[in-house]
Formats: sequence, C-alpha cells, structure tokens
Amino acid sequence: MKTFKFVAVAIAAFALMAFVLVGCSSGSSASSASSESASAESASAESASAESASAESASAEASESASAESAEGFTLVVGFDAEYPPYGYLDADGNPTGFDIDLAQAVCEKLGWGFEAKPIDWNSKDLELESGNINCIWNGFTIEGREDQYQFSKPYMLNEQVVVVKADSDVKALADLAGKKVITQAGAPPEELLGPEGDMADLGASFDGGAIQTIPDYNSAFMQLESGAIDAVACDLSIAAFQMSQAADKYIMLDEKLLSEHYGVGFKSGDAETADAVNGAMLELYKDGTVKTLCEKYADQGMTFDNWVLTE
Repeated sequence: MKTFKFVAVAIAAFALMAFVLVGCSSGSSASSASSESASAESASAESASAESASAESASAEASESASAESAEGFTLVVGFDAEYPPYGYLDADGNPTGFDIDLAQAVCEKLGWGFEAKPIDWNSKDLELESGNINCIWNGFTIEGREDQYQFSKPYMLNEQVVVVKADSDVKALADLAGKKVITQAGAPPEELLGPEGDMADLGASFDGGAIQTIPDYNSAFMQLESGAIDAVACDLSIAAFQMSQAADKYIMLDEKLLSEHYGVGFKSGDAETADAVNGAMLELYKDGTVKTLCEKYADQGMTFDNWVLTE
C-alpha cells in the first residue's frame, strides 16, 4: 500500500514538472513570435516611409521637370511692322532686325523662351493677336489710348508724335500746316489725334482735303515727302529721327509736338502673366547694361538711351 502511494505521488510530481516545462516553453515561443511580429511591422513601416519619401521626391522632380519643360517649350511670337526702323524692319537679307526685335530676343533668352519674329500687316495686328498667330505686338507700339484693348507691359520707351517737313519748306509751325497735304501711317496715333473726334481735330480739318491722309507704311510716306507729292509727315519721334539720320539736311522736324506718349508691349487682354514676366526681364536687361548697348547699336538710326523709361 505504501509502495502504491509512493508511486502515485511520484507520477503526480513528474506530471506537474512536465506541465511547468511546457508552459515555460510556450511562453518563450509566444514572446519570440511577438518580438518577430513587432520587428516585421517596424521594417514594414520603415519601408513604407522610404517608399513614400521616394515617391514624394520623384513627384517633386517630375513637377520641376514639367515646369522647366513648360518654360522652355513656350515661344514668344512677336508681331512687328517690317517697315518701322529702327524698332523693327527687315535687313538686306530679309531677316528681322531692329531695336525692339533685338530687345525681344534678349528677353526670351533671359526667360528661357523660344523666340520668333513675325512680320505682319499693321492694319491686321488685332486679328493676328486674337487668332493666336502672334502672342504679342512689339514694335514701337503706343500705349496711350489703347489701354483697354490690350494687356500692356510697363512703358519702356518715351515717344512723341511730331511733324517732319522738307528742309526748304515754308512750314515752320503747326499753324502753317493749314492748306497743306499731311500724311501718316494708317492706324498710327496721328490718324486718330488729328481725326474728327481727336484732340487736335481742328488742326486736322485745316489740312488740304479737310483731313490727314493715310498710307500703309512710313517709308512710302517719306518717299512722297521727298518727291513733293505731300507737304508733311506726322509720325513717331523715332521714325523722324531715323529718317533724318538717313538723309542729312534733307528734312527738319517742327519744334512743336503733337503729343507725348510711351511705347509698350501689347499682349492679348488678360495675359498679365506673360506681361509681368517680360517686365521683369526688361528691367534686368536695363540693369545689366544690355538695353544701353542695344540703344548704342542703333544710335546711327536715331535711337537714344535717353528715352528709356523702365528703370524700376
């Protein structure tokens, strides 16, 4: 009997020890599994964070690349009058040249834009702009009186409307134009200024025929003045300076001015973004001396740096 009790107690003790050992083993496995799981979750989070950062970096690079491509892909198509020296005209080889053409190209280089100079019929400039054939008018383009029709750059050059006659003319003042044949370019400021509704309508009405005559371009106007077909040309100061520089002692400019005004770059109404970019680039070109250099390049055609006004 004692032997049986001893065996029973021994078996019970052995079972208890086995249970404890199994429990400890199970607890160790659970702890190990928990640790491995936490480690896996941490690695997964780090991987996800790295992938997210990589994706954000790639997105930023793509955005910068797209922005650069957009800037480089833009081309400023400048509409200009091919017979408007020294601001815009065609050289002996038929290539666009002139102060405004060079200035526009320098602006495009500064901004990383493409550049194209496109000769246009000045009377069709609005149609060219609205149709998208050009995206700006840049060619001795007067701001005053057109503010509501275009998105203009800041004024960059002073201009005046003047009257030019032959050196031997008996016309010495504006009042002497009464009964004379006076001509200007169609669409140029003098046409409206001296027209029936203009500020100088009375002077215009005193001309031969009761009104100022018009012609497609100033070169033809001065050919008529030289031949004696007309008595005077009303034009921009820059045009007068150019023509007198090319024909010394042939013409004189009346001291009295018709009007003082400014040149600007005309964009489609509402295109403030392009206008602002051009403003900034022109100002930089003034500060780095490019504008002065361009004025000196065309000084023999009547261009002067003294008339530049965009300085801040």
